[in-house]
Amino acid sequence: MVKYEDRAVITLNINGDVHKVAVHPSDLLLDVLREQLGLTAAKPGCKNGDCGACTIIIDGLPAKSCLVLAVEAENHTILTVEGLKGQSPVQKAFVDANAFQCGYCTSGFLMVCEALRTQYPDLPEEYIIEEWLQSNLCRCTSYKEIRNAVRLMYEQ
Repeated sequence: MVKYEDRAVITLNINGDVHKVAVHPSDLLLDVLREQLGLTAAKPGCKNGDCGACTIIIDGLPAKSCLVLAVEAENHTILTVEGLKGQSPVQKAFVDANAFQCGYCTSGFLMVCEALRTQYPDLPEEYIIEEWLQSNLCRCTSYKEIRNAVRLMYEQ
């Protein structure tokens, strides 16, 4: 970490690319992704970890980027929806199952489901799916379509 005025220059590995960014010690990873790197799929919803709209994947597990300081993300592998590049079975399953309405929460759900798929390569028990989906909120659609998308992603 190199000091730059009152900020530190850190290196972030995001979607397979290395980015050097100058951050304050209190900068949230969510804000750095959106404001400095232009990666806007992670959304600021509640900014206190309740809604999951800002969910990304860090080292293979879902993480709410509004609860992660940017400096904490250095030396970790970060994946955002932009890194899926439209090629993930999760994205196709969400489209095929109509598992979205306004779309604000969709990127967070996509990341939770992508991590679920990598952690559980075979369709997990229903209670595991429910546990993973509990971390995110949707105010527009029923969770039925989202659950259907999870099952569908394992069929593709």
